[in-house]
This record gives sequence, C-alpha cells and structure tokens, in this order.
Amino acid sequence: MISIPRIIIAGTHSGCGKTTIASGIMAALTARGMNVQPFKVGPDFIDPSHHTRICKRPSRNLDPFMMGEDGCLETFARATAGADIAVIEGVMGMYDGIEGTDSCSTAHVARILKAPVILVCDVKGMSRSVHAIIKGFQTFDPSILFAGAILNRIGSPRHREMIESAGKVRSFGWIPRSEGIGLASRHLGLVMAHESDSLDTSGRIIEEHGDVDGIIAAATSAPPLAIPLRHIIAQDPSITIGVALDNAFCFYYRDNLDHLRDAGAELVFFSPLVDHLPQVDAIYLGGGYPELHLPALESSPCTRELKAAVDKGLPVLAECGGLMYLAREIRAEKTYRMTGLLPADAEMTKKIQALGYVKGSIVAKGSILPKGTGITGHEFHYSRLLPDHDVRFAVRLERGRGIENGNDGLMAGTAQGMYTHAYFSKSLAAGIVKAAGQPVKD
Repeated sequence: MISIPRIIIAGTHSGCGKTTIASGIMAALTARGMNVQPFKVGPDFIDPSHHTRICKRPSRNLDPFMMGEDGCLETFARATAGADIAVIEGVMGMYDGIEGTDSCSTAHVARILKAPVILVCDVKGMSRSVHAIIKGFQTFDPSILFAGAILNRIGSPRHREMIESAGKVRSFGWIPRSEGIGLASRHLGLVMAHESDSLDTSGRIIEEHGDVDGIIAAATSAPPLAIPLRHIIAQDPSITIGVALDNAFCFYYRDNLDHLRDAGAELVFFSPLVDHLPQVDAIYLGGGYPELHLPALESSPCTRELKAAVDKGLPVLAECGGLMYLAREIRAEKTYRMTGLLPADAEMTKKIQALGYVKGSIVAKGSILPKGTGITGHEFHYSRLLPDHDVRFAVRLERGRGIENGNDGLMAGTAQGMYTHAYFSKSLAAGIVKAAGQPVKD
C-alpha cells in the first residue's frame, strides 16, 4: 500500500489556467521545503518540462492509453519514492477523454489514483454562474473525490465578493488576473521551460492568494493506494545508446529512458546542434523543434558524421523532429540540408498535419524495433514527410496517420524514423537494447 499525499489539478477546459495554477502549487510546496513529485495526465511533453524545472524532480506522464491503468500505477509508485507529496496536472477539461468518452481523461486518472481533485475555474466575465459550473463538475461523476475549486482570474475585490457571497463549494484560492505569469504559445503548444521564466513568480502568487495549507490537507486525505509493485532488476549496462538532448530535440517520455536503462543500456546524452557524434552502440533522436535551429543543424559536425556511422551499421531510431532530421532536407522559409539518411524530404506546414493517439505494430524485419511488437504513442506535428515512391515502412498503424496512410517507421539501412512518439513498454525497450547490441556490418 502507498499512502503518499496526492492532489490532481483539473480544469473546466483548456486555457483556464491549469498549467499556471498547477505549477504555482508545485512551486509553493517546494518553497516550503517539501519534496514534490510532479505528473502530467496525457501525452504532453511541454508542461512536464516546466514541472521538472520547478520541482527539481523529473515530471512523469500518466496516460492510460499508452501505459494502461496498471502502467499508470506502476509509474506513480516508482516516481513517488522519496517524495513528500504528488501534484498531478490534468489535461483539457476534467471529463474530456478520447473521442468524447471518459477514457484517458483527468477524471479517469483520478479514479485510478484515488486522488482528490481541485478544479481550476476561469471566472473572467462571470460571477454567481461559476457555482453552477462547479456544481456540475462536482456531481457529474460521484466516484470522483472532489475536494473543491480554485477561482482563477479574479478581476477585483468586488468581483471576488460577488462570487464568494453565493459560494457553497470549498475554495482553495482566489487568484487575481495577471498577464505576467501566462505562458506563450506556438504551433506545438506552450513554450518549453528553458525558454521562459514567466512561471517563476507563480509560487509566490499561490502562497499569497491560495490556501496552501488546505491543499496539503486535501492531498493528505487521499486513501491508501494498493499497487502491485514489480521488483525491477536493472541489467548491468552492456550497451550504450546516445540520446539527443538539446533545444532542438527535447521530447522524451521519462519512462522510455528508464526502461532502456532497466534493459541494460547506458544512456549517453549529446547535442546534435554542437557535439560530435558520440561513440555508442545506437542513437535515439526524440522530437522537438529542429525547425527553429536549421542553420545550426545543417552545419553541425553530428549531421555530417551520422551518415557515415549508419553506413557502418549504427542503428538509429528517430521520432517526429528526429525523423525530419534524418531526411535529405527540411523546407521552411528556406531549405536546409539534413543528414540524408532517409529517402525523403520534410517540409513545414502552416496547418496541423496530425494530432492524436497512435496504435499499431512492428511489421518489418531489420528494424531496430522488434517485429511483431505492439506500439502505442501519440502524434502531433506541423510538418509532412515526402518519401520516395519505393520506400519501406517498419510500422503499420491501426490508429493514427503516421508518415502516410497509416504507414510509419520509414527505414533505410539501419536508420528508422517515425512520426509516432512511442511509449516504450518494457518488452519494446528490451528489443531496442537487444538490436543495439547486434554486431555492426563492416
């Protein structure tokens, strides 16, 4: 049984201030000397980057579609070891799941974790009506441990008085409207943590205008959680995998890295923007924003060295932004040469090309991903790949678009790139490490 205090910060809808409030609570608790373990419901990479910066502990995704319910519990138990409290930021509106269902919603994860929920409500432009909204969220699913609400974007003391006079629900904060602590957006969502310090004052605002003691008490009221813990015996590192990590390539599920290590890989982090290619057994290129760094990527030593290494048999697995990097060129406002490892060109688009969960299987031999293995993940991109007509694909999707028509995992030699941001199951991670250990060709 696990009895760690835990609280979920849900929202009425996207854009209600959920990320700012959740991050502020994390910062306020951290400032009090608490060891805070952050989480994010869903497949997002960007919000966890802000959590990690604030809490100094890696934020983890909790996603029942990609991980399964037991996977969510296992990740929660593993990540909260040594923490004093867990703060989980929700996704979208509290009850918004896949295709209009409850599945994979914030409420779904709240039930899995038996975690109390605090609802963030944007009260701009309303007063007494907010209580009808809160009441609806509170009673919509009686199985939810509904702790109360935080009222965000209060316009004035008078505005608060009008709302408070009709209040019947426990309030954990009255947060004034402030343009200074919001996060800027771009085509893949909010800016990453290393690009903005606008959340640095959020903890002070929560401490001043919120009920931090009440939030801690609500988190402490969470009942014990039964989790069938699996004793994981990490293999002694026998394989080295180079992981691209810089401002261009920064989208990784933390569990993926842990599962690779558990399977016997030592991870060597490097920057394709400035570093030479490391001496490793395989390369993992995650997603990110290569389109913002095209001149540097075109001229970097890694871009020149990667093709020669693959010609000698180095396995390379790339996702989304990493897939674009493996193409011959990326066309944005100008065209820039990339590694040329895959027989395709990439181009940026003004409209979103794919967004949603992905499910499929590995169908090709010779892939760094083991044939026959199932794969789940997520795709979200404003680019498209234009492959040659005679290319090979390693992945066939039953859900999702992939590179084209449900095909993903473009292969060429020992290089493979896909639009899917895959969640590595333990078996998938073990297969990748095994493939990385195969002798390279001369």
